[in-house]
Parts: sequence; C-alpha cells; structure tokens
Amino acid sequence: QVQLVESGGGLVQNGGSLRLSCAASGRTFSMYAMGWFRQAPGKEREFVGAFIRSRGMTYYEDSVKGRFTISRDNAKNTVYLQMNSLKPGDTAVYYCAARVSFTLNYNKEDVYDYWGQGTQVTVSS
Repeated sequence: QVQLVESGGGLVQNGGSLRLSCAASGRTFSMYAMGWFRQAPGKEREFVGAFIRSRGMTYYEDSVKGRFTISRDNAKNTVYLQMNSLKPGDTAVYYCAARVSFTLNYNKEDVYDYWGQGTQVTVSS
C-alpha cells in the first residue's frame, strides 16, 4: 500500500507561484511513476505532468510546459510541483497519484493505483 498526502495549495494572485508537495509513505520503492492531475469546477480531471522514476524523466501537459516543474526528494519520499506564472485558468483541485508498474499511458488517470486527497489551488485575476 502507498499513502499520498498533498499540501501547499492556497490562494495566489495572477502571475504568482506555489509549490505543491506530495509526501508518499508505504511501499514507495515500488512506484514506477508519480503523476499530477487537476480538476477544475465542472470539468473532467486532467493530466498536468508526471515523473517516470526508472527513466528520471518528466512529462508535462502542453498548457503548463515552461511554467510548471516536477521535482523530487528521494530522502523525503516527496514529489513537488512547482507552479510559476499562475493564471486563473490553473484554478483547480490538484491531485498527485502513484503508478506501481510499467505503463506508457502515464497521462491517463485510469492507470494510477493510488491517489492523494487533493489540494485546492485558486488563482485570482
């Protein structure tokens, strides 16, 4: 079992920055990928980015490329989502997720095995 706890959400002005954290506990050594998703009011949950552990690679949805960065601290079993140049359109509940086994579909929420509870990010105009 893996437990994920997000933190770091809040209210920020247009153009501001936030850093979200996703602390993992449990069988963290077996995780293949860590993903970040978000869900805005009235919309489907969408892919934001993912870190593929075995390749040391990160992937991002086009609208956040150049603004968002995923990083990790292995010693703390924590993955971060640094969000810069935030826009009102980034307002959503942000979730981290963990995938245990290999997949090519890291941008699909259905492939993830574990989810955090979500943290609200609100960007004011």
